[in-house]
Amino acid sequence: MECISVFDMLKIGVGPSSSHTLGPWRAAEQWITELKQKNYFEGIESISVDLYGSLSLTGKGHATDYAVMLGLSGADPETIPTENIPSIINTIKTSKTIHFNNEKNLEFDPSTHIKFNKKFLPFHANALVFTAKINGKSKKSTFYSIGGGFVVKEERKNAKRNKEILKTFPYPVTLGTELLAFCKTQHLAISDIVLENEKSLRTETEIDYELGRIWNTMLECMYIGCHTEGNLPGGLNVRRRAHDSHEKLKGDLAYNSPQEWLETIRKTEVKFRSILKWVSCFALSVNEVNASLGRVVTAPTNGSAGVIPAVLMYYMVIENHQADFNHIKKFLLVAGEIGSIFKKGATISAAMGGCQAEIGVSSAMAAGALTELLGGTPEQVLIAAEIAMEHHLGLTCDPIGGLVQVPCIERNSMGAIKAINAAELALDTDPANAKVPLDKVVSTMWETAKDMNSKYKETSEGGLAVGVNLVDC
Repeated sequence: MECISVFDMLKIGVGPSSSHTLGPWRAAEQWITELKQKNYFEGIESISVDLYGSLSLTGKGHATDYAVMLGLSGADPETIPTENIPSIINTIKTSKTIHFNNEKNLEFDPSTHIKFNKKFLPFHANALVFTAKINGKSKKSTFYSIGGGFVVKEERKNAKRNKEILKTFPYPVTLGTELLAFCKTQHLAISDIVLENEKSLRTETEIDYELGRIWNTMLECMYIGCHTEGNLPGGLNVRRRAHDSHEKLKGDLAYNSPQEWLETIRKTEVKFRSILKWVSCFALSVNEVNASLGRVVTAPTNGSAGVIPAVLMYYMVIENHQADFNHIKKFLLVAGEIGSIFKKGATISAAMGGCQAEIGVSSAMAAGALTELLGGTPEQVLIAAEIAMEHHLGLTCDPIGGLVQVPCIERNSMGAIKAINAAELALDTDPANAKVPLDKVVSTMWETAKDMNSKYKETSEGGLAVGVNLVDC
């Protein structure tokens, strides 16, 4: 089984979709690297891209064509100023040329050089084929965006390397039972086990820096979402709700930065209804930023990026006003480990498993992480993750117009609330009385995914996607 770091599960990128935006973007980058390694790059005369399956069916709404162009242009999703994206795309469209890897100009008309093919390729629902013409001959390379920004080639050339890295982990984990066994024998919390594994890949200083960068991106994303009003792009004319909700909740306290904002929220009135509204506001804010091609943290996907920051923010502003970076660190380490168990045993791709693979997994990640911060045992952490996923089983992916907006944005709010409830249920549960282990719900989720009709798997061919017409919006 492949080695999966917390930094594989939590990645900084650009919205609106990890599988349909970040994945194709990274695939374009990998293709360029491949061309250079084979000494093809300098001789390239023209390039084109074919999108297949779900990447084709919902590619326009998910900005897959934009992502491909940005990746081919040499832009980095972690650092590109997101406000520059429209002008970059417009320049390519109007000039019908692309500055390939920011090195050479090539003729490139998106309307003809990016092709949308409804056909599904066998290996995965999200496939894209890059073609380069060199000395009159075509060289093709196929990539698959398998969810969460992960990109593979069918031959899986790096599988052996991943297995070797996994063996270097002091505590290699594939199943929940294995994780609990390590916790028991080593007398360590789940976050400690994960930290030891991470330390086999990088120093603790590097781990802290990257986790801090992830949290700061989450916090800034919530801050931006709560302070931006208007309608989302894409044609549905969806009104941003985080701003309006935030205006009603925040009161008159002043602040000048995301961190000061966090501190002022701690001073607001705490009632059950206001807590619900704050958590929903945090979740909505992230996914409204995501839907507008803003920068978010894939957690484990872009479509579910709001759940984890909303639940962590809940802990910091409602549950524990003394919460600091050590709490953030533990939360993210546990969340990443739970997400990796789902990826290894099932899927985090909505194109393969429906929305249970996105919101369901993110809710499970957040529930388990919150449970450890609230004093839960390792057994209770996994119980919380199981409860959260159990009540997302079978959730379909049916974005209206192929946009990551309706019902996607609201689902983050629901996933966050369920995560908090799951944590509380787990904390009151004696593990000896638990009936469904985490590993069983993971395998059940995968069986459910395989049984699910393809029209409910991010194709916009079923459910709300056909039940609600664009003209009605």
